[in-house]
Amino acid sequence: MALDGAMLHLIKRELEEGILGAKVDKVFQPSREMLILAMRGKNMNRKLLVSASANSARIHFTEYPVENPAQPPMLCMLLRKRLCGARLSAIVQPGLERVLLLKFDAHNELGDEITLTLAVEIMGRHSNIILIDERGLVIDSVKRIDSELSSMRLILPGIQYELPPAQDKYNIAEGLPDEAANKVLACQGQRLDKALMGVIQGISPVVAREIAYRSTGFTDFVLDDISDSQKDKLRYNLSSLKDILGGKGEPNLITIGGKPTDFTFIYPRQYGASAVSSTYGDYSSMLDDYYYRRDLGDRMKSKSQDILKLLANSSARISKKLDIQSAELKKCADREQLRRNGDLINANLHLLQKGDILAEVVDYYSEDCGTVKIKLDPLLTPAQNAQKYYKEYRKLQAAEQHLTGLIEQGKAELAYIDSVLDLLSRAESERELAEIRQELTDEGIIKRRKTAPGKQPPKLPPLRFRSDDGFLILVGRNNRQNDSLTLKESRNYDVWLHTLHVPGSHTVIVCDGKQPPNRTIEQAAQLAAYHSGARASGLVAVDYTNIKYVSKPRGAKPGMVIYTHQSTLYVHPDEALAERLAEK
Repeated sequence: MALDGAMLHLIKRELEEGILGAKVDKVFQPSREMLILAMRGKNMNRKLLVSASANSARIHFTEYPVENPAQPPMLCMLLRKRLCGARLSAIVQPGLERVLLLKFDAHNELGDEITLTLAVEIMGRHSNIILIDERGLVIDSVKRIDSELSSMRLILPGIQYELPPAQDKYNIAEGLPDEAANKVLACQGQRLDKALMGVIQGISPVVAREIAYRSTGFTDFVLDDISDSQKDKLRYNLSSLKDILGGKGEPNLITIGGKPTDFTFIYPRQYGASAVSSTYGDYSSMLDDYYYRRDLGDRMKSKSQDILKLLANSSARISKKLDIQSAELKKCADREQLRRNGDLINANLHLLQKGDILAEVVDYYSEDCGTVKIKLDPLLTPAQNAQKYYKEYRKLQAAEQHLTGLIEQGKAELAYIDSVLDLLSRAESERELAEIRQELTDEGIIKRRKTAPGKQPPKLPPLRFRSDDGFLILVGRNNRQNDSLTLKESRNYDVWLHTLHVPGSHTVIVCDGKQPPNRTIEQAAQLAAYHSGARASGLVAVDYTNIKYVSKPRGAKPGMVIYTHQSTLYVHPDEALAERLAEK
């Protein structure tokens, strides 16, 4: 979602409390549309991230490391020259518009004090970061806008800077909630959330839906049907919105299906049990997590695109082969009738002779001993016809055994590919991708490349969690690690867990000779469900047993095991639990 003007109002207050009066120590430009200002002050050192990217425009403090280009871009060099050493003196937001003006006290080349302004415009694909001099002229910008791109507003060096056109909406932070409510209620025929967005300045769709839900119990409520009590609730919620904007709000990250999907400054009730809401202590931490996790998925998907394509093609090829083999196996189902035909012909050799094309004989295999007609080859003797049926029977019998083995092998290969696809979907680092790639190379799925010999990076350890009862819980990151964790590193009476009929990571409770309580087993089951292909499901079946009952069949693919003496738990995958129990 786009960062709205109301949240920007709250972020502005957070920035003022954090870096107002601090100096710009360094300037970095990790990408064409992103800047990072290293701010230094008394007992304070913060990194301010500013992005003008169309799908992630924002401004906040950041803690995540960012890789910078070897050669800084020209704009970065210009900003270093003009802003390094400048002191942040004020942050201005026009109304609840999505614009922040960062005012810096700086010095020009003659040593005179001047005020430079860094305009941060957060407006989707029109987002921009613009450096403005003391006369209000544009020095330069992340995106230069000429007459070919826009005839309304040019952003070019030397041109007078003008604010984006203001929206003709009600600023509830400075106005009266009742007046705002009357303007909304006048929008008859509209959905309440659409009317709120059309009237109130600076609120996003998620905030408008939340106000509508809290006022009426529905996110798509139409104003024509609003009752007096619902009108009162609307006025109350708009008054609460004004109070929030006068304070700090409540930063909340919304996660659906294990993926961060939205964020807001009020606790969201509209999603019910379909979403997980995580409350943060400040907006910067929330935005930092949201964009890091969202962009991480995109980065991992991009870097694993070749593997995904290869696995998808392999899966399609194996599935097609299985369909053909299954159809051939069905043909083998009638082979017993061929053997019976041979037996019946042999039992009636005295009644048949060469040249017959049909044998009508008593069927001793049927309960009523009725007659049955059997086709004969007139060029063969009756005995030869019987042998022909026996030969076809043996041929189908051998085919059935062969096809059964091939089908089992194909299903195992398909299950293995599904397990790798699941692991790829949950990979969070390039090292995890590298280990999965190496596993596929060793299995012959990816062609081995000739690489220069060098020191191999150490293998990643399993994910570590600590239950509320103090038991260590280990979760494998890939199939090779699953094998090692289950078959080599764990002890006989450690508890092993895995999702039932769903690809996922092997999960082990390290017992150290103790019996884990039910709470630990349940938490481990929730972790196993979360680290599986059923992460987005509501209720997941998880099997658990002791390690001594888990074994690996000869020739099985990595991560493939069989087990006995299991019990089954039904649990909900819990991201919040995984984050809380994770050992840092």
